[in-house]
Amino acid sequence: MSTTCVFCRIVAGEEQAYEVLRTDTVVAFLDIRPVFHGHTLVIPTEHVDTLTDLPADRLGDYFGTVQLLSRVIPDALGSQGTWVSINNVVSQSVPHLHTHVVPRTKGDGLRGFFWPRTRYAEGEASATAERIRSTVERSG
Repeated sequence: MSTTCVFCRIVAGEEQAYEVLRTDTVVAFLDIRPVFHGHTLVIPTEHVDTLTDLPADRLGDYFGTVQLLSRVIPDALGSQGTWVSINNVVSQSVPHLHTHVVPRTKGDGLRGFFWPRTRYAEGEASATAERIRSTVERSG
């Protein structure tokens, strides 16, 4: 636990949050600056900066909670679905792993991703896929 991390302070009960779920390994609470009402953050109770820092044996609990909230938020709030996202380092406002589960409804005004989209030039997609594939093979 980091005493300077606002999410660690929420886990410890030292900082107020509108919690929607708490287990031994995960806490979920409303984002204080929501994209839409019901925008929920899921965090591990232990301090890890990014998804790559979360121990593999914790992935099931963590993403099980993300999946559960993705299922129940539309029922609870009358939305049609959810948008789930994680930032790792870039655009990560708090350096503690957190997953956004945001209620979505067709016509809600949120359009795709928030960054410019691009296209691959001839041969770039194949080369990019190969670079990722070979790195996965080397890391495994």
